[in-house]
Amino acid sequence: MITRRGMMTTAIGGAALLTTTAHAQSWKEKYPELTFAVVPAENASGVSDRFGPFLNYLSKELGTKVTLRIAQDYAAVIEGQRAGNVHIANHGPASFARARLTGVKADAVVIEVNSDGSKGYYSVFYTLAKSPLSKIEETKGKVLGLVDPNSTSGNNMPRFKLNALGINPETYYSKVIYTGSHENALLALAQGTIDVAANWWNSEEDSNLTRMLNKGLLKSSDGKPMTKDDFRIIVKSDIIINSPVAVLSDLPADLKTAIKKAFLEAAEKDRAAFEKLSDGKNKPYQDVKNEDYDKTIELIKFVDSLRKA
Repeated sequence: MITRRGMMTTAIGGAALLTTTAHAQSWKEKYPELTFAVVPAENASGVSDRFGPFLNYLSKELGTKVTLRIAQDYAAVIEGQRAGNVHIANHGPASFARARLTGVKADAVVIEVNSDGSKGYYSVFYTLAKSPLSKIEETKGKVLGLVDPNSTSGNNMPRFKLNALGINPETYYSKVIYTGSHENALLALAQGTIDVAANWWNSEEDSNLTRMLNKGLLKSSDGKPMTKDDFRIIVKSDIIINSPVAVLSDLPADLKTAIKKAFLEAAEKDRAAFEKLSDGKNKPYQDVKNEDYDKTIELIKFVDSLRKA
């Protein structure tokens, strides 16, 4: 027997369900497709292969299509969010800080977590082990390869570290070039196009170098496959906060909540897709806030002041 109170409870519950469904339906009508942009850490085919299964997972969880956009550079991700064309972005720490500093309305929702539970990484300078360049003082007059002006480990932190060592890269090196991606920097080093390459590094067993070596992407100038022993680290930075995933601030609140929830639950709901993002190296995403990148904003302000000087 259904009591009057029970009928009221059922009615209230039904109304709440209808309201939630209506909200979801309203944002799905406005956003029948969401764009997820990724900064260029590797070549386009590598990015598609890495993120494809995860976007399928996101599309299923959100109930709307999520499309991958592989940006040509970090600035394209920033400008995509500024224009409102990129709803979700896998930023680098500096590109997210730059976005905030220049007025882009985006909010960090989750952060990558390393295998040991830490939430930071490092910038390193590589030289070839066969070269005589075993310390930074020996690289004067050589060619330095950076990644992208908005890369944390590939430009901002390297410049910050060099400044601490009393080095102005534009006068210390014969040439400073931007390679466009972390992979390109190591490819250029392997082929002898540059003498020193900036890159990201988590640990001895997890870095852009180890991931490229595992995929057989690095060969010496004579075509032979390379190993970790063919490379030498001559500089290592202080720790850098890990990369965030950021969503547009003006997205509906329930949509932002759903996106964040999907990322936080990814390791449990689709382990294979989640592990493909980092070759199985990362732990599940964790919560993060905009304020966690305030120090990175100070870093890029400092680097900007060096350029003006």
